Amino acid sequence: MKIVTSGEMRDIDRMTSEQLGVPSLTLMENAGSAVAEFALSSYAEAKRFGVICGKGNNGGDGFVAARKLHEAGREVRLLLVAPSVELKGDAALNFAKLPRRPVTPAFTIFDGWESSAWGSVFHSEVLIDAILGSGFRPPVRGVYAEAIAKINSSRAPVIAVDIPSGADSDVMGEQAGSLARASAIVTFTAPRPAHVFGNLTPGPLVVAPIGSPDEAIQSSLKLNLTIPREIAPLIGPRPRNSNKGMYGHVLVVGGSLGKTGAAAMAGFSALRTGAGLVTVATPRSALPTAAGFHPELMTEPLEETDAGTIAIEALKEFQRMAQGKTVLAVGPGISRHASTAEFVRSVVKTPETAMVLDADGLNAFEGRGKDLTRGNGGASDQDREKRQTLVLTPHPGEMARLTGLSIRDIQRDRIQVARRFAQEQQLILVLKGDRTIVADATGEAWVNTTGNPGMATGGTGDILTGMVAGMLAQHPKLPLEAVLAAVYLHGLAGDVARDAMGELALVATDLLTALPEAFRRVRAAAAQNWTRIGDQSG
Repeated sequence: MKIVTSGEMRDIDRMTSEQLGVPSLTLMENAGSAVAEFALSSYAEAKRFGVICGKGNNGGDGFVAARKLHEAGREVRLLLVAPSVELKGDAALNFAKLPRRPVTPAFTIFDGWESSAWGSVFHSEVLIDAILGSGFRPPVRGVYAEAIAKINSSRAPVIAVDIPSGADSDVMGEQAGSLARASAIVTFTAPRPAHVFGNLTPGPLVVAPIGSPDEAIQSSLKLNLTIPREIAPLIGPRPRNSNKGMYGHVLVVGGSLGKTGAAAMAGFSALRTGAGLVTVATPRSALPTAAGFHPELMTEPLEETDAGTIAIEALKEFQRMAQGKTVLAVGPGISRHASTAEFVRSVVKTPETAMVLDADGLNAFEGRGKDLTRGNGGASDQDREKRQTLVLTPHPGEMARLTGLSIRDIQRDRIQVARRFAQEQQLILVLKGDRTIVADATGEAWVNTTGNPGMATGGTGDILTGMVAGMLAQHPKLPLEAVLAAVYLHGLAGDVARDAMGELALVATDLLTALPEAFRRVRAAAAQNWTRIGDQSG
């Protein structure tokens, strides 16, 4: 799903109306109806709703929502924080459709603060903020600022229409100035940057389609949101005549003395994600430990150093093992021993098999990020065509070692850092963290919104490595989609595990237990008309 600017959102609405024949009044009706539907489904027991409206199109959406809530039998109190004579266009038309006293005494409609009647609005069970939309630019002043202050002093849950009033929808970071709190947000057609990066609500944020076709949704940001509908096809039902050979063979290369569990976790994660076969290649002395974790894993011994890590002398034997494998996952628990690092660099130069590189596999390229272009940058066009996918999954510290940038510089500009590196090295980069970024060789980027702080525990990165490899093994011709699916499912499994275990008690292998429920939630969410940003509730 594309992320668009507020200006592009206006263009989308205009194109939908002018070129595709969907009246703007219909778009407003659909938007307000979506808000009312969300309010009724989320707060089914509420009997009284307070709707606070501005004079623009955001207020027009609020008028429609108020009318729909009234038609559903709810008591509605509506506050217009502007003189009604200032309403124009579709907002004015929808204001005129509101039922009036004495025919429908459920509404209290007024034009300012002079009446004491406004107090009943803010004492409603649920408030709907339809004051200012995504076209607003801060700061907010005057009567609007006072209305926002009254919303914020209320104890009632607040549903924001499009975006919390006072927010700048094009800001990716912290908002400035007066901002309405929001318990939930209902926006339309496509998210804006603040929806994804602004932490505008602790609750649900849904994107409702209101009539704009896909061809009308254009964005210059080259920034996308990973959503269930786009990855569900990769985890659909399998044909009855399936066999393990149809779903790829992953070779995990990793482990060392004291760190064998990392390779085993990556291997079992690939299996749990759906790979047909998984082999773990690990130092000879570590093999019994690796083999003891899961009987489903096959194992292979590699020559080792005196420190119990993979030695450069293992390269020839590794090349034999790699033949016929679909995906290589290199790095979990592999160590930073000099001989091991040399082994890793030699492995990455071999471009014939898709590869996921993580952990100390990445650290082998500290200060050598440019060497990650597989088959060397000067290879012929024919050689470049033979190269298989290379996926890197660094956290900010590993990314700093690859690029020579500070962690602060990386965190300050995560999207551009990921894009630039993926383009320069012609690979897929997964920059982990809050709002994990996936960037590909074209410079396009995707934002992942699943996951939680409970996943900040040892081993969750190894789980992700295995999941990426497992998805790639099953979908070798759809490498980007496979990576996006793995990243989304990894975070969602973390959310499922958090709900069951709590953030503090969560450990990496809880994600594997939670993964079947994550699959189920993705399939269920993909079947819905709305898109929910963030974790999918059961």
